[in-house]
This record gives sequence, structure tokens and C-alpha cells, in this order.
Amino acid sequence: MDPLSTVFAVALSGIATLLTLYFASQAQDTIFFVHMIIFALAAGLFTIYLARKCDFSREQMATPQGDDPGSYQGTYSDGIVRLGVIATIFWGIVGFTVGVVIAFQLAFPALNFDLPFTNFGRLRPLHTSAVIFAFGGNALIATSLYIVQRTCRVRLAFEPLAWFVFWGYQLFIVLAATGYLMGSTQAKEYAEPEWYVDLWLTVVWVAYLLVFMMTLMRRKEPHIYVANWFFLSFIVTVAMLHVVNGLALPVSPFGSHSYAAFSGVQSALVQWWYGHNAVGFFLTAGFLGMMYYFIPKQANRPVYSYRLSIIHFWSLIFLYIWAGPHHLHYTALPDWAQTLGMVFSVMLWMPSWGGMINGLMTLSGAWDKLRTDPILRMLVASVAFYGMSTFEGPLMSIRSVNGLSHYTDWTIGHVHSGALGWNALISFGAIYYLAPKLWSRREMYSLRLINWHFWIATLGIVIYAASMWVSGITQGLMWREYNADGFLVYSFAETVLILHPFYVMRAVGGLMFLFGAWIMAYNVWRTIRGERRVDQPVSEVITVGA
Repeated sequence: MDPLSTVFAVALSGIATLLTLYFASQAQDTIFFVHMIIFALAAGLFTIYLARKCDFSREQMATPQGDDPGSYQGTYSDGIVRLGVIATIFWGIVGFTVGVVIAFQLAFPALNFDLPFTNFGRLRPLHTSAVIFAFGGNALIATSLYIVQRTCRVRLAFEPLAWFVFWGYQLFIVLAATGYLMGSTQAKEYAEPEWYVDLWLTVVWVAYLLVFMMTLMRRKEPHIYVANWFFLSFIVTVAMLHVVNGLALPVSPFGSHSYAAFSGVQSALVQWWYGHNAVGFFLTAGFLGMMYYFIPKQANRPVYSYRLSIIHFWSLIFLYIWAGPHHLHYTALPDWAQTLGMVFSVMLWMPSWGGMINGLMTLSGAWDKLRTDPILRMLVASVAFYGMSTFEGPLMSIRSVNGLSHYTDWTIGHVHSGALGWNALISFGAIYYLAPKLWSRREMYSLRLINWHFWIATLGIVIYAASMWVSGITQGLMWREYNADGFLVYSFAETVLILHPFYVMRAVGGLMFLFGAWIMAYNVWRTIRGERRVDQPVSEVITVGA
């Protein structure tokens, strides 16, 4: 940034600090007060940081500070990506840890202590948001900013704004997390933060869109690679979903409470239009952008069919946006809307499996690498989980199947087989690919540790998902069992009692997945330090042991 721009930023940040302090002084509840103090601290620290960077020397004032990509001599803005990788690992471990805690709370209710900050009701949305938005969101921001630079052959546009996106997003995560622990929620799945946190995320997301769009527009490569189409659709659609679903009227500009703009069945429809498309564009389209870059790069093979990737993109984004109503079967939503959601969900089989096939067939002629490359194995396994989840999802959207599966643990198993198997594994593979390149290392500290991570995490996912599938179907069958007089055969307490072993298995599977994440964190840390472990090949170990 040039000195005048820095002065403007300092003034703006200083005003924001004073304004949030004023709002804190007028706060009508504790949650709003705490959040305004957090805002003020963040803005104040940013003001001090910018002020220390001001340089009004004659040489600095005379040096042109344009944003021309040609002036960067082929270098890339990798500092943001490096911090993004670290943030992804950190928030992933936080989210997985909270998930393990609440899994054990469900298996052993005595672990729900009297402290309000530690009960299941507050920790559950913390876990959900930490895994989806903190872990997944940082993975998407980091990889998208890495990929768009390489595929466009330019440095990031508006680099200071890109730094604002990163730190602004971390502030959003802190605000959301502290709000959940203090009991602040809009009671909307995947959209719990209150109105002022939503407004802040909107500002950050518009800045993210601007950085990504301007980088694309200034590209030196005439063709826009398909991964960038997926990232762009993810950014644009999530912005639209967030704004519409977050429409609310605050009770007071100095309080945390608000009333949603929609009510009744309209509120439910908007919520699940948002909720399912948050899955469709945040957890699917964005991560498909990762798939279309990292699998070809790691396999050192071109995408199997570029034409299929384009068909995959346009059909996916057209169909996904209509599938939300299948979450509202057997409700007050009109039957035609329920059927519409079901039909479009079933149609999603085709583009979803087209993308899966494209990812797997990219390994044509390179399948032997799966024996020796655990990073590629992790990426390919994630695509396999994607294919399984996108088969199971449309199946569960069919009304007769939904009557058995909805509100049961089957849905929990489905969500986690996708979130952990697809989103987390491909993020892990991307991190293992990026870490040596971002810190200029030849390779990861230990490939054997990556192999251990892969097998422990995969086994944890299988235990988790399988236990929830069995638990969910058991629940559904017990809930719909009637005797000859038309009364329910089982009480709710009886269904909970019989599911206890599956809940313990779920907690064990989650614990294994968390342990794998710690292995990754250790491996990346040693890689950043520039260390490298010489692993003895497995075949030699077996020979010596024999």
C-alpha cells in the first residue's frame, strides 16, 4: 500500500475502533457488549499495525506503488496461503476436538456438566460451524487464492484486501464461536450467528469476491481453468444464500437479538434452500475446485475429460439450487414443492457421478502411483467418498426412504461420511501438497506419517458412518413400530437405550479421526522447520523382520 492509502486505512480503522467502543458502551446485553469489545480490540490492533507501517520518506512517496501485475515479476502472494494452511489445521483440530467431546456427551450424559458453556446445546453448533466454516472455509480461501494465481499466472489483485479477507474471516469465526458459547443463536442450521456478525461476514465475503474476480480479470492466461469456475460459483452463490437467509430485523441496534424476516413455512423453505445449497456450493462446488487442480497435479496427469468437467459444472450448479425442499418432506410445505426438491435431488446423481468419474479416471495410466503416494491415495479416497455421499443423498431425498431416515442418526452418518470422507480428506491432501511448496521444501517431513494418517482417518470415518447408519435405521424402524391397538411399541427412552453401543462406536471413530489430524499437524510442523525423515520402505521392513 502507498502512504496515502495507508493513512486512509488507519483513519478508517481508527473510526471503526471508536464506533465499536461506543456501541459497547450502549450495549443492552452481555453478548453484544463482549462482541463489540472483540471488534474494538481487533480494529485497534489493526490500526496500530497500519500506523507502524506508515513511511513518508521522500523515496517512499516518489516510488510508484501501482497494482499492476506486471510489476511483480512472476512472484505470487503466498503469505496469505501459508497462513491459510496453518489456520485450516488449527481450526480443524478445534472443530474435531469439540465433535469428539459432544460425541462422548451423547454416549455418556454425565459428561454434560452444569457449566452452561460446556453443555451439548452450545457445543454442537460450535462443532458444526468450526468444521464447516472455520476448517472448511479456511481451506477453501487458502486453496482458491493459491490456485487462481497459478492458473491465471498473475499475483493476487488488491493484495491488502486479500489480507483483510483472511483476518476478517478469522474475526468472524471468533465472533461466531464466542456467541455460541454465550448462548447467542438465530436457531438456523449452519446460520446461527446473529445479525451484526452476519453483516460483518457479508463485508468480508464481498471483499473475497472482489479479490477473486479481479485476479481472474487480470489474468495472463486467456483460458479460465475449470477449477476457477467452481470457486467463483461457490463465492457468488454463498453470498446470495447468506444475504437472503440472514435477512432479519434487530430488536435494537445496541443488542444481539433480532427477528427473522420470514416466518412459518416460508422461513423453513428459505432455511433449507440456504442449508442444502450451503452443502451444494460451500461443501461441494468449492471442494470440486480443489479436486480439479490437486488430483491432476499430484498424479501428474491431465484431467481425464475437460469437456466432461464443463458439463459437470453447468449441470451441477443448475440442479443443486432446486434441491432444498427435500429436507421438508411430510411438513406443511406444499406437496408440489416437496416433489420438486425430490426430483432435482435424484437428477443430481448424474452430474455428481460425472465429476467423480472424471476425478478417478484422471489416474488413467497412473494407477500404480496409489501404492507409493499416500497423498494421491488420500485425494482419490476423498473422491470415492464424494461419489458414495452423492449417491446416498439423492436416495434419502426420495419421500418413502426419507420417511425412514429423516430425524434419525442415518442423516448424521450421511453428513459425516461426506464432511469427513470428502471435504476433510481432500483438504488434508491439499495441505500435504501445498506445505512443501509454500515453505520451499523438497517434500513432506514423513510420507509414512501421511500413510498412517490416511489409514487411521479412513478407519475412523468407516466406524463413525457405519455405526450411525445402523443406529439410524434401528431408530427409524423402532419409531414406526405399532402394536395391534395402534400404539407405539417402543418409548423414546427405549430407543435411546438400545443405541448406546453405536454412540460409543461413533465417539471412538471420531477420536481416531482427531488423532489423524494431530499426526498431520505434527508432520506439517516438522516440514515447515525444514526437517526430513528418511523412512525405510515397508518392503524392506518386512524382509528384515522375516
